[in-house]
Amino acid sequence: MAREDILGSYWTTAGPADPTGTPPPQGGPQWSPFSWADRCAQAKRVGLQGLGIWHEDLRHLLEVHTLAELGRIFADAGLVHLELEFLMNWYVPDADPRRDDADATTRLVFEATAALGAHHVKVGNISGIPVERAQLVDAFGRLCAQAAEEHDAPVVYELMPPDVNVDSLDKAIDLVTAAGAPNGGLALDTWHLGKLGIEPAMLEAIPPAYPLYVELSDGRRESMPSMKEETTSFRLLPGEGEFDLPSYVRALHGLGYHGPWGVEVLSAELRSLPIGTLFDRTARSTRALLAAADDPVAS
Repeated sequence: MAREDILGSYWTTAGPADPTGTPPPQGGPQWSPFSWADRCAQAKRVGLQGLGIWHEDLRHLLEVHTLAELGRIFADAGLVHLELEFLMNWYVPDADPRRDDADATTRLVFEATAALGAHHVKVGNISGIPVERAQLVDAFGRLCAQAAEEHDAPVVYELMPPDVNVDSLDKAIDLVTAAGAPNGGLALDTWHLGKLGIEPAMLEAIPPAYPLYVELSDGRRESMPSMKEETTSFRLLPGEGEFDLPSYVRALHGLGYHGPWGVEVLSAELRSLPIGTLFDRTARSTRALLAAADDPVAS
């Protein structure tokens, strides 16, 4: 089997950071207590080819590092694929007070994307804010145009259940098609696909020319009462759940996708592990999944 590059997404490798977005004192910080050097060293040790950084973690890292230092640590570990996330609220009207923070985060992430040569920037509507289609299409087109002026990385819109505007594959394809931005594409997470009932064969509808980024995450088909709790704390590593991940991988290969394969597993159990064990399990499970996808008999 040809080498499949694996990227340890932020929430898989951050350790005991709080992904819920709940303000203090009920919630904790979203930045990782693991140093960037330690994360990069662990990724190198287990043979990953990339890592991700969440926007709040980026702010925290820049309190002690310059962008040049972050890039040097990453490169010295032999890593090549960097994900930067997550841009939200860029779709609300200019007069909306939420735009101030959104625009500041966009400037920060785009500056880092240019300096670090990121593979892509991930965006979407985690908080499920209703937006008219025309407004969303226009905003995504403008965001992609801004990105194209500042860096070479594609902007990928993540399809997910909380998004009240883009909650199906057809709507996701429509958004990217209508925006018409060459650097605008889709981020596909197998956990979200499974929860939305999007089967592997349905991915054939995606135009091959779209920039894509894929994340592997397993789970149970039957949802828990709280989707937020399940999303942030009960996902499973590839091969540990009920979703047909090998068929998703084969379908995406059929679209011409060959990585990097992100691993995004928001799991309270995973967050409790020592950093070495966390990286070991991530690498081992993902390699086994990709091998199974390459061997239909085994899967």
